Amino acid sequence: QVQLVESGGGVVQAGDSLRLSCAVFGLTDNKYRIDWFRQAPGKERDFVAGVDWSGAYAYYGEFTKGRFTVSRDSAKNLVALQMNSLEPEDTAVYYCAATSDDGYVKPISQYDYWGQGTQVTVSS
Repeated sequence: QVQLVESGGGVVQAGDSLRLSCAVFGLTDNKYRIDWFRQAPGKERDFVAGVDWSGAYAYYGEFTKGRFTVSRDSAKNLVALQMNSLEPEDTAVYYCAATSDDGYVKPISQYDYWGQGTQVTVSS
């Protein structure tokens, strides 16, 4: 059974940092990509950042503006999202999701597995 478990969310002030983790269980084929998405109340789920199966290539949403860094530890089946200089606009539920790695960020409907999400709240 495949399971993705996010952790690390919380309540912080503007300018602070958070590190989210996504633990991946049960994926026997390691050629999958792990991407982070976020969804704020009343808004669509947006791509945040992602990393390919090798961990060598990372992709970022434009709004991250160099503030976020995604990394992958394949030995530990962990994908981390380091978020610095957080802004109130970053408040959302953050999800990690997995799909087969075809070299690009896919439409949300094509992701096979999702975590339950972790809440990030940034106060001004």
